Amino acid sequence: MGWLYQTALKPVLFRLDAEHAHEVGVNALALLSRVRPLCAVMERWNQLPAQLYRPVECFGLKFPNAVGLAAGFDKNGRAWPAAAALGFGHVEIGTVTLHAQPGNPRPRAFRYADEEAVINRMGFNNAGAAALAARLARLSAPGRRKIPLGINLGKSKVTSLDRAIEDYLGSFRLLADHADYVVVNVSSPNTPGLRELQDASWLKPLLVALVDENGARVAAGQPRRPLLLKIAPDLNFAQIDAALAVIDELKLDGIVATNTTLARPGQLAMVNEAGGLSGRPVRRRSTQIINYISRATSGRLPIIGVGGIMDEASAAEKLDAGAKLVQLYTGLIYRGPFFAAEVARALAQRQRK
Repeated sequence: MGWLYQTALKPVLFRLDAEHAHEVGVNALALLSRVRPLCAVMERWNQLPAQLYRPVECFGLKFPNAVGLAAGFDKNGRAWPAAAALGFGHVEIGTVTLHAQPGNPRPRAFRYADEEAVINRMGFNNAGAAALAARLARLSAPGRRKIPLGINLGKSKVTSLDRAIEDYLGSFRLLADHADYVVVNVSSPNTPGLRELQDASWLKPLLVALVDENGARVAAGQPRRPLLLKIAPDLNFAQIDAALAVIDELKLDGIVATNTTLARPGQLAMVNEAGGLSGRPVRRRSTQIINYISRATSGRLPIIGVGGIMDEASAAEKLDAGAKLVQLYTGLIYRGPFFAAEVARALAQRQRK
């Protein structure tokens, strides 16, 4: 199916503005998700055959394959029910904020096809946590889904840093019932001041509050949700060590490495667009950080590897570096809707060998 996308669909989509093309993709999957018989047929077609099926068990969840859809694609939880039909083994929706917000002014997403890259400064445009909770309440609950659903939480732009804890807690309380796992995003470059929350002096109180709230759920007879932290590729190793110390102390369930970068490597050095860079140019740095985290934690901390996955090799190197799962998004733009199924099958065949 990749040839059909490359020859027929991609040329049409790439004539559109990058954000418009993204909206077309989300709308198409939202429509597909409502045609359940077609979804069921596609799920069977794209699932791994029995001889390759080796589910990945991670932070108490079972993933039918190692490839997930990264946060950023489906911020409002409209399209995710169709993810399994495309061959994904999990999906992460969001980033969602407590307060609805329009995001940054357009244009705010830019493709660089020669580099297989995207720069975005979307700014967490979403309808807010309450709207997402209402949508998810009408759909399958945790434990009854084809694939695990993660929810990625960010800080509202209108919320100051000294009120960030309340903001994240508000979203967590609204959405924890609907999540298989929750990711704390403090690493987007597109919300002013957000990355300051990666500093241990801000990070520890935030994570303490979320861990305590998770514990309160258990005390009230509700299920605990795995908590993960998403970090930027622009942290140095000392900063990563500080974050890992907090994660270890609070016994978080995992880490997502990495978000988009502010760096402009290679041919992108002359690009003058603000925002986070994703795609092939992020591959090396992301893998380097995954490897560092794996070594620093002796492989004990589950890692979801993200950044620059454009083929089987770039996915496999994340697993070789220490990731348990991988996620992709920009690769979907350049390779097409069934890219996840192709990568999942290739990784499963590789594992079998």
